[in-house]
Amino acid sequence: MKYDRIDAQLFIKNRKNFMKEMKPKSLAVFNSNDIYPIGADSTMPFEQNRDLFYLSGVDQEESILVLFPDAPDPKHREILFLTETNEHIAIWEGAKLTKDDAIEVSGIKTVYWKKDFERVFYEVMTQAEIVYFNTNEHYRANHQTETREDRFIKTCKEKYPAHQVAKSNPILQRLRSVKDSIELDLMQKACDITEKAFRRTLGFVKPGVWEYEIEAEYYHEMIRNRSRGFAYTPIIASGNNANVLHYVQNNNQCKAGELILLDTGAEYANYSSDLSRTIPVSGKYSERQKEVYNAVNKVKNEATKMLVPGTMWKEYHVEVGKLMTSELLRLKLIDKADVQKEDPEWPAYKKYFMHGTSHHIGLDTHDYGILTEKMQANQVFTVEPGIYIPDEGFGIRLEDDVVIQESGEPFNLMRNIPIEAEEIEDLMN
Repeated sequence: MKYDRIDAQLFIKNRKNFMKEMKPKSLAVFNSNDIYPIGADSTMPFEQNRDLFYLSGVDQEESILVLFPDAPDPKHREILFLTETNEHIAIWEGAKLTKDDAIEVSGIKTVYWKKDFERVFYEVMTQAEIVYFNTNEHYRANHQTETREDRFIKTCKEKYPAHQVAKSNPILQRLRSVKDSIELDLMQKACDITEKAFRRTLGFVKPGVWEYEIEAEYYHEMIRNRSRGFAYTPIIASGNNANVLHYVQNNNQCKAGELILLDTGAEYANYSSDLSRTIPVSGKYSERQKEVYNAVNKVKNEATKMLVPGTMWKEYHVEVGKLMTSELLRLKLIDKADVQKEDPEWPAYKKYFMHGTSHHIGLDTHDYGILTEKMQANQVFTVEPGIYIPDEGFGIRLEDDVVIQESGEPFNLMRNIPIEAEEIEDLMN
């Protein structure tokens, strides 16, 4: 891994919190992600299952975590299974975790090689009555590929049909949404790397550059700062491309007078950042562009103030919609008649601002968090309003990542990243 080793106390605490929520005589199982094929002998770069990483810190394929807080044998209350490393693997792929390494990374004292899994798992299952399966129940999840977790659940049900079944996900949704101070430090690191990449880009952009060249500038700066790269597929959208919300082709030339919408956050140690800025290709906004830009920034600043403990996500978005409606009226993009006759299910402002304002962020860019429950301190949210005007050839989105505080306004992890229109113009010139 490129990143510095994380304090194992984070994972010890995460497991303790998870096991506190488990039912008596139950165990929970977490499997690593697969390595997915591309073609021939090529594979996609490995990324760890975020729940397994959250509970163990193990960032290696073919790993299994078993938690059994009521195990009669104390050494089986936390068990890690790893692929046995050897000289051949070390030469061809690089050394895998040894048992001592795994103990240091995770804080788990009992580590077996994966070849022993069936034997040990049978023993602990005869002592348990309930098994927690780990399924992905994120509200945006839409996966067609069968995962290692899916296969395990299928075979486990066949081998142990008399056991009761429970779900890990509701526990993890709550635990993962509230960040530990170590996690917040890792997210700050990801945001700091994003800042460096954005500042590098400001000095690079000029008329005639290509969107993919800008992407390369970002990637260079991220990698040299020990990031794996982008936390998600980057959006480098010049001109009208910005009005395609998930534009990822990044293959157009940037022309004088256009704006470029940059949605480009770095990851660090599997933790995400999520930044959006919109900059002028020529280094200066037109009067109209700046007018719309400042309106989006105003909505972002006011929306940020609403992210406090006790806020309900759905009600928050209604209030942000009112702020945006006011700005669109002032910009003469909608009029009072549009508002009076609007469909409550799709208000007038949605013509120019059609997506949500905030989502949880953490180990995943769209992180776990139960949206029907009140916001809590140390949850981290994006704030990302936008105005998209195809008829005028540009779209503007501004986005920061903020930590909800016990009292007062949220703490902005991206507070040092330029956002005011005048500051961006100064830096570009």
